[in-house]
Amino acid sequence: MTAHPVPAVSPGSAQGAATLIFNAGAGGSSHSSPEALAEALHHAGYRPVYRATDGEADLRAALADVSGPVFVAGGDGTVRAAALHLAGRADVTLGIIPMGTANNVARTLGIAGDPQAVIAAYAGAQAAPFDLGRVTAPWGQDVFLEALGCGLFAEVMAAYDPQQGKSPLRAVGALGEVMRAFTPPPLTLTLDGVAQPPLDCLLLEVMNTPATGPRLPLCSGADPGDGLLNVVRVDARDGEGLLTYAAALAAGDFAQLPSVTSTPARCTEIPYCGQPFHVDGEVRPARPDTFGVVRVEVWAAALRVLVPAVEGG
Repeated sequence: MTAHPVPAVSPGSAQGAATLIFNAGAGGSSHSSPEALAEALHHAGYRPVYRATDGEADLRAALADVSGPVFVAGGDGTVRAAALHLAGRADVTLGIIPMGTANNVARTLGIAGDPQAVIAAYAGAQAAPFDLGRVTAPWGQDVFLEALGCGLFAEVMAAYDPQQGKSPLRAVGALGEVMRAFTPPPLTLTLDGVAQPPLDCLLLEVMNTPATGPRLPLCSGADPGDGLLNVVRVDARDGEGLLTYAAALAAGDFAQLPSVTSTPARCTEIPYCGQPFHVDGEVRPARPDTFGVVRVEVWAAALRVLVPAVEGG
């Protein structure tokens, strides 16, 4: 991420008061505790208040009246849940303590490693703007941090159903099921008011961060601080095959494949013919016989996020 810093948070001032949100169900939570994280934040110069949250209602209540830094310990799902309550609030700054599996949002900000080391780096943190994607669709209103998309990835997610819990075996089964039946739909997108040539989209992703899902690096150039979203399309007619795509993703050069196009845009309109979509890690199921438009707009600087100090920087 290209950070555009604004005045640094000063833990020694009144801004030192902070809120800690901790997800006990995150992947790395067994190696830490809210008490240990609160103590680390105290050593970094903050005065943390831990607010226990066991569900959406608790989270909404915990964040309703907060101000200043809000530290969220958990994975991308926890970060998303908190961010949706903090978006558009200029008096709040989000600090991420990554404890999940993919940690796509944290990695975009250069945040990785042991929670104690991450927190120590927040002692000299600066705040930077973080865009979001705002969606109007036949299923309703949505907001995303990482990406929204339809096509192969969304179809696999819908078949896999993340609400049933994580399972590599189910993931393989979902991929096989989709590959047997999926026919890429012809889509005519509109980007910033300009209609694009029709395309049989094997994959369509509107990206805010470089990676989404299980760390799929679909758009290395995506920058959530630039006021733009990146529309990534894979043309099924020039498809290189799954093994080629997998190798390119592993090597980090997916965008260089001939069938892949990435275009920055502020507003994207996607024809909707009932296909499933994903919004970050959530699925919006297929709605057969429903037609319309999925409109995606960038919500520039919707969040303020803390970017930890880099040693020697």
